[in-house]
Amino acid sequence: MLLYLAALSIGIIGGLRAMTAPAAVSWGAYLGLLNLSSTWLSFLAHPVSPWIFTLLAIGELIADQLPSTPSRKASGAFITRIVVGGVCGAAVTMASGGNFLGGILAGAVGAVIGTLGGAAFRKHLALAFGKDRPAAFVEDAIAIVGAVLIVGAGS
Repeated sequence: MLLYLAALSIGIIGGLRAMTAPAAVSWGAYLGLLNLSSTWLSFLAHPVSPWIFTLLAIGELIADQLPSTPSRKASGAFITRIVVGGVCGAAVTMASGGNFLGGILAGAVGAVIGTLGGAAFRKHLALAFGKDRPAAFVEDAIAIVGAVLIVGAGS
């Protein structure tokens, strides 16, 4: 059951920041914290993968600060977050011998929660701060720290 809670949680991170979750999962696989060697997600452990996902995550963190960035609830962004959450959820469960379909489902549900809940949380935080940028930084920190803790707990 904890396995699927971890899958749900990494999905939530994917809903907050779509590229932070796969970056953390890829680093976890590369460093041996998540054993994906005999799975269809073994590419995440390739030495180049964590660097690619890290660059994508950094790009997303920067783009999120731009006023022209579309809403995470727009259909393309929302679908991307659901797919990413599902894949990352599958990786977390498969690394510990769990069912990948359960991981995909838990991660996808988590991504929906993270997308909608994260948007609402950031909106309220931005109102409290009087501007969006500090709220974005708080959300970034939550996503990064959360991803590290979830992947670290998988070892």
